[in-house]
Amino acid sequence: MYIPRLNVRLMVESLPFVLQGLKYTLGISMATFILGNLVGVFLTVLGLLPSRLLRGFIRFYLSFLRGVPALVLLFLLYFGLPVRLSAMTATLICFTLTGSAFIGEIYRGAINGVDRGQWDAAYALGLNFPKTIRLVILPQALRLSVPALGNVAMDLVKGTSLAAMITIPDIFQKAKIIGGRTFDYMSMYVLVALIYWGLCILIGQLQKRLESYFEEKSRLGSTPCQQR
Repeated sequence: MYIPRLNVRLMVESLPFVLQGLKYTLGISMATFILGNLVGVFLTVLGLLPSRLLRGFIRFYLSFLRGVPALVLLFLLYFGLPVRLSAMTATLICFTLTGSAFIGEIYRGAINGVDRGQWDAAYALGLNFPKTIRLVILPQALRLSVPALGNVAMDLVKGTSLAAMITIPDIFQKAKIIGGRTFDYMSMYVLVALIYWGLCILIGQLQKRLESYFEEKSRLGSTPCQQR
């Protein structure tokens, strides 16, 4: 019986080539995380407006994109549209949409977790709805959302490996190329797994720093209502 063994020498020698795809992995992850946050916040704020039509659309959007596998959506965008998108465009749209659905739900829950008295105090100070959201509610919701947003960031970093299916030369695609040349996919997949693990550890450390930062700001009283 064949028992696969790790070729450590191959892993070390292949590391520089595999890391050439890191700019795609990190670039796509960062871009879609930022865009996903913008779309997610926008949808969350729209969901607070007194419109059943808007709320119904947002519920459908969140449910559909959270329920559809990212790979299926990626293939629909790249292979299924009458207009041919580039691989990078399809990738950015796919992960922005899926990320925004999860992020929007995170912000919705975080806003619901903000004490109702914060709304009342803001209105008592004469703030209108947009200023209340921007100056009082969203800063507190962001602080509550940091742990969950960290998980989304990790999922996006790992999820970008799917882009290799449509020829994006990320670290997973680079590892596949070496695996095809040497017929040693086992060693290359372990190498790329270690790289993804390391990236997630870095994100976890950043998440902890942000949590500490927001906890310190919370103790000092960072919102207008708290300062009052």
